[in-house]
Amino acid sequence: MRHLRTYRQFLLLGLLLSIIGCAKMGRPDGGWFDETPPHVMASNPEDKSTNVRSKKVTIYFDEFIKLENANEKVVVSPPQLEMAEIKGTGKRIVVELKDSLRDNTTYTIDFSDAISDNNEGNPLGNFTYCFSTGGEIDTMEVAGYVVEAQNLEPIKGILVGLYDNLDDSVFQKEPMLRVARTDGRGHFSIKGVKPGTYRVYALEDADNNFFFSQKSEKLAFTDQLISPSAKPDFRQDTIWRDSLHIETINRVGYTHFLPDDIVLRAFTETLTDRYLIKKERKDPDRLGFFFSYGHEELPVIQGLNFNADALMLETNQLQDTLTYWIADTAIVNQDTLRFIAQYHITDTLGNLIQHVDTSEIVSKSSHARRMKEQAKEEEKWRKQQEKKKKKGQPYDSIMPVKELTPKLVVPGDMIPTSVLRMEFPTPVRDINYEGIHLFVKNDTVWDPIDVVFERDRRPFISSYGEAQRFFEIHLPNDSLWAEQSDYSLEIDSAVFRDIYGFVNKKIKKGLRVKSKDEFTSITFHLDNLADSSCVVQLLSGSDKVVAEVKAQKGVASFEYIKPGEYYAQLFIDSNDNGLWDTGNYAAGRQAERVFFYPEKLECKAKWEVDKHWNTSRIDPLRLKPSAITKQKPDKEKKIRQRNMERARKMGLEYIPQVIN
Repeated sequence: MRHLRTYRQFLLLGLLLSIIGCAKMGRPDGGWFDETPPHVMASNPEDKSTNVRSKKVTIYFDEFIKLENANEKVVVSPPQLEMAEIKGTGKRIVVELKDSLRDNTTYTIDFSDAISDNNEGNPLGNFTYCFSTGGEIDTMEVAGYVVEAQNLEPIKGILVGLYDNLDDSVFQKEPMLRVARTDGRGHFSIKGVKPGTYRVYALEDADNNFFFSQKSEKLAFTDQLISPSAKPDFRQDTIWRDSLHIETINRVGYTHFLPDDIVLRAFTETLTDRYLIKKERKDPDRLGFFFSYGHEELPVIQGLNFNADALMLETNQLQDTLTYWIADTAIVNQDTLRFIAQYHITDTLGNLIQHVDTSEIVSKSSHARRMKEQAKEEEKWRKQQEKKKKKGQPYDSIMPVKELTPKLVVPGDMIPTSVLRMEFPTPVRDINYEGIHLFVKNDTVWDPIDVVFERDRRPFISSYGEAQRFFEIHLPNDSLWAEQSDYSLEIDSAVFRDIYGFVNKKIKKGLRVKSKDEFTSITFHLDNLADSSCVVQLLSGSDKVVAEVKAQKGVASFEYIKPGEYYAQLFIDSNDNGLWDTGNYAAGRQAERVFFYPEKLECKAKWEVDKHWNTSRIDPLRLKPSAITKQKPDKEKKIRQRNMERARKMGLEYIPQVIN
């Protein structure tokens, strides 16, 4: 009995201790997660050492580490023409510089967020190591952003560098003095800068020589000279108790380096070196010529085994892509065409010269192969007709001739200002305008009205000679379609005949013009740009241009806009050509400036949206609305705070200060 009483006492004591243990902070099974980032224990040479001669740097940590994407994230400055060797193994990182060390120079190795612990991935944060080959460390920093000049998208990974040589030509001759790379926000920070005056550039360095040496390299420059400085400042650091509650907000002092708001707008120059990229005969009825750059004097073709008079030229607006339609079917059926082409190219000195090229082009599909495929189609058709005949169904004894099938392009929402367009698969030779009819419905009667059918007037549609494939249909004198009216476009058969003799079948298309009440209008008053030539573009939520107008005396108006949410941008059309133009470094010409309206536009039917837009009053760092910015910031590496979540699930109070 005594043993039983003792056993019960031990059991009661154990139960009591268990209850007490559940009521206080404890160590759950498996232990707490490691939420401490790696800590630098030592380095050789020591961080911020002076008079260093060694090109090998070893950094030691208190735990095993991971080094991610070293070639992309780790930046050595001054730039290394021969890439440094960077390895992370165990509890150390070894950096071995290959270039000779410069005298009296501060070297920085910016690891960004490339370092984390090996087990839990806790990031060290933005860690920078530095040393000097002279007697002092340069500590100044300059920072800012790089964006695409055309659409203000942040550019990730572009090189940004400084020169203390202020000669404009140095950017094309010598490597940058100090460098950094932009992150996902387009942000850069160049560290280890000596006090002085600098020029700053951005470069998409294709050949890794750290200066602008190829016209295809994206670049950015500014006429502004910068002089780094620093001042004491304060910032607020927020300590969170959990994901919803703030523990405390501390006011922390720090050194504020300036300038930190540089904005570089990057562009790629127009490649004016003219050369023939390729020529091809992808289809037997046409020849294609593709040049690197257009020229107003078009190539001259002399046929060697065919008559070049049968060629009909079609080209784009830039005149760098040319299509020669072959109007003679006998020539189309020739597998090989030989000719002499005379056109302009750029020589080694950059001058345009006449070039004569004797060429031979073979059709990708031979005449014999096409005839074989045609015979198969005819045999297939014949069998189909025989089956119909046996079943007593109507059948044909003669295979129908191939028809010319134009594409009629009608806006999804017909509005009073709409223009109908018609595209043909091959050039049109003859048009019987008498066979094109337009009717408007008045009550129950369809009345005929005049209609204009003419070559497409859009500037980006360009055809030469008789190679006409693009047309537009509208009312005379550019009159407006009547709101809430029904129209019928009717085109007789054989109205159009192409260069091969094929004609169209009858076409009939009903049209319904919507009411203005179903749309909205938007007007911008460009307060500070009344005397500037501007093109304003309305954008969808996916950053696509849905409409554009040229501002008139500082006013840009959009009519018949579908209800919805929009954004807007404008560019200063410096040369008044209606197009956004890139810059040129040698000429000191920046790309045409682009601005975004800072707010989303919410438009409803029957509403008239009227906005004032002053580009000079917009925050220079608030470049583009985040909702339509495609280049998103890099995902910030943070300690995962899994201990807090684990404690919450166990019903325990998590106090980070008492957990090791």
